Amino acid sequence: MQCFKCGSKLQVGDRFCEECGTPAIPKATGGCEKCGASVEEIDPDGFCSQCGFRQEIKPTDNFEIVISPNFAGISHRGLKHQRNEDYIACAKVENTNTYILVVCDGVSSSASPDLAAKVAVESACRALERRVGGVDSQQAIKLAIAEAMRAVSEISYSVTTDVDPPSTTIVAAVVVDNTATIAWLGDSRAYWIASDGSRQLTIDHSWFNDVVLSGEMTESEAKQSSQVHAITRWVGADAGHVEPSIVNFEIPGSGYLLLCTDGLWNYTPQVSDLNRLMNSNEDAITLAQKLVEFACLRGGHDNITVAVLSF
Repeated sequence: MQCFKCGSKLQVGDRFCEECGTPAIPKATGGCEKCGASVEEIDPDGFCSQCGFRQEIKPTDNFEIVISPNFAGISHRGLKHQRNEDYIACAKVENTNTYILVVCDGVSSSASPDLAAKVAVESACRALERRVGGVDSQQAIKLAIAEAMRAVSEISYSVTTDVDPPSTTIVAAVVVDNTATIAWLGDSRAYWIASDGSRQLTIDHSWFNDVVLSGEMTESEAKQSSQVHAITRWVGADAGHVEPSIVNFEIPGSGYLLLCTDGLWNYTPQVSDLNRLMNSNEDAITLAQKLVEFACLRGGHDNITVAVLSF
């Protein structure tokens, strides 16, 4: 991992380059919106060194949620995209030991993917806050995903032949005491990270998994295809009659429940990669920051969203 300005070596957790003083993570940008200069020409305050234009940073481009020392999340635009098409919600139900985590990644080829992600997250989170405790967690999360589907399907857009309706992935978790109920559509993921055993809790709804698991292609063959990142289930008007996958996971002891978009997991192909990054006793927001910094230092080619609940 290197300083984007001078090339000096950086470590995960570094805030500034020791050689040149440049912040380790520059302001997110896809390049100058005025003159088209590359990301390297944008300084940490958003100014273009070529034309002097300051890039607009939207409130949803980079934001943090801190519920408590053990529960937090971050959504970050990354370093290459013009906007953040991810969204996140974290909530603790008042006077209960119930936690809600929802993460969405808008489908870039669809209309208004950023709005789709935001609407899905907010709809699902509100539905879960209303229902948890009244019905079992599996029923509550299934109904919440259905509400997100309805809400996103109702987003208006200009119908054209080359743009799909607003669409997004979703992964949501309800944690009651030591039981996590997780539901998802698409390739946003949930992980359990612990020193005595980490694992991926979700299985991507993806073209890649379909052709590899069916034996139609080998992993190496599938990775060469232009469809390698295509998802087979999503939230949106054109999703069809799809059901979310749902799993229950009993929290075995100390560790972290992590929800994230592919802006992180594309840089951590093995669960052990995440285990190394989260192998500390730091609070949830610090761990979330380390994960985002790691993804940015690896290139930050996509939006990055993470939610962390520690036990």
